[in-house]
Amino acid sequence: MNKTFLQIAALLGALSVILGAFGAHGLKQVLDENGLKIFETAVRYQFYHVFALALTGVLYKAFGSKYLYYAGWMFIIGIIFFSGSLYILTFKTAAHIEGLNWVGPITPIGGLFLIIGWICLAFAVSAGKIKS
Repeated sequence: MNKTFLQIAALLGALSVILGAFGAHGLKQVLDENGLKIFETAVRYQFYHVFALALTGVLYKAFGSKYLYYAGWMFIIGIIFFSGSLYILTFKTAAHIEGLNWVGPITPIGGLFLIIGWICLAFAVSAGKIKS
């Protein structure tokens, strides 16, 4: 097992629940429907990839592949870039902040990291040998 990945997954999972509750109860007064959808997408993708990260941490014991190590870090970076940029965009909208136009292009970069994480995970499992 990779304890670091499991710890980060647990913390990001808790953060997902906190942010999801905040979005469901605290943002309805300050965001329109589109803003809420953006925020919900950020939370949903973060939560999906918490499970991917936890799975990667558990599979690390069985396969011990460097590709699992890469997958874990790709998921972490992807969550930060993808969900993080959407959280910033939501905050920008809620706080009526001008600027921060550089944040939008970060979202697809985060998505690319998430995709690479899944590819690394698939490669690690298909090419790896289970440790005895």
